[in-house]
Amino acid sequence: MSKQPSSYLSSKLEGRPKAHGSGNGIYALQPIQKGELVAVFGGVVYEWDAFIHLPERDRSLCIQVEDRLFLVPRPIGEGDYVNHSCNPNAGLSGQIGLVAMRDIKIGEEVCFDYAMSDTMPYDEFDCGCGQTTCRGTVGGNDWQRPELQKRYAGFFSPHVQRRIDAQKAEKRAFERAMRSTKAQKFASTLPTPVYE
Repeated sequence: MSKQPSSYLSSKLEGRPKAHGSGNGIYALQPIQKGELVAVFGGVVYEWDAFIHLPERDRSLCIQVEDRLFLVPRPIGEGDYVNHSCNPNAGLSGQIGLVAMRDIKIGEEVCFDYAMSDTMPYDEFDCGCGQTTCRGTVGGNDWQRPELQKRYAGFFSPHVQRRIDAQKAEKRAFERAMRSTKAQKFASTLPTPVYE
């Protein structure tokens, strides 16, 4: 098996231990412009039933790429240590690409919000990102939050975006049905016109 990591990491970035000793992170060595590709995740795709039996480390380094499908790095490389932040500077481009959502300065940690890819509760955790927008906990249903859907528009994985679109279509259909019902009820309260 090749020792070449399955992921790609821009040469403008490096993986290294975090300053406060809580694992690894990805940091900018050079300025990165908004829209620039910073990483591409790779590996082996596992279906949910096999995925849940993998070691915790493998599950924590994966990315959900479709409903009940997870991409697990094989072998693990620097690019697989992109952490979560509730105020990210990177977002998804497709299922496996990661791009800068804004300009990123030298020394900044590159992070994305796991709500952009996760729709299942396989890696829920208490968040310690320290951002003013921190949710406190990160879970598989966070993509449903309207404020996140607005903030991350254009940066969700395609499978998450399909769910968002279906959710919005269902809400619009419900609102149309409610308006129609109200209109019918109102019409039934009107007096019947008398024609002479």
